[in-house]
Amino acid sequence: MGFTGELVFGRSDRPLLRAPVFGGAQEDDAGGITSWRPRPGGWQTWQFHRTLPGDPDHVLRALVEWTCAPACIASVHDSDVALVVGLEPGGERWDAWLNLKTAAAMTDRPLPELAAHVTDDAAGALSWARSAGFGENVAAATIEATLHSHDPFAEELFDALLNHLGFPPAPAPEPQPEA
Repeated sequence: MGFTGELVFGRSDRPLLRAPVFGGAQEDDAGGITSWRPRPGGWQTWQFHRTLPGDPDHVLRALVEWTCAPACIASVHDSDVALVVGLEPGGERWDAWLNLKTAAAMTDRPLPELAAHVTDDAAGALSWARSAGFGENVAAATIEATLHSHDPFAEELFDALLNHLGFPPAPAPEPQPEA
């Protein structure tokens, strides 16, 4: 079985878990809430293996209000598919499916119907990234290709989407000295 839960992405000088919407939640490597390697500039991804404290739209609005920065949440099902929803401080919202064929099968919506929205979804994602100061030199076709692509792990595709939108990648882990 793959991962089912939410990936929360946003920027803060403090851990995003300190946002009031998370009600004092703590990182729990035993399977509850875990942090991905942070990206430069305070950009963080938190993986919630349990349910968020409220529906994702409520959490997203509260997080954007608390950070005064764009944020997004990817709701992932069994690592197969994800619905990414992003929000800017001005209220502009976008969403996009990752792994379209799987999304079509899971939602009983025809693939051509979902694929017809990819151009608008990519434009929304780019506008969102630009509101965060990234994506100026990113072609819409790059984001469209990412949204049309497939990866066995939707989490990896989410990370690739952020990279393609121009967010700085997380630094590689330091090599561990041999014992």
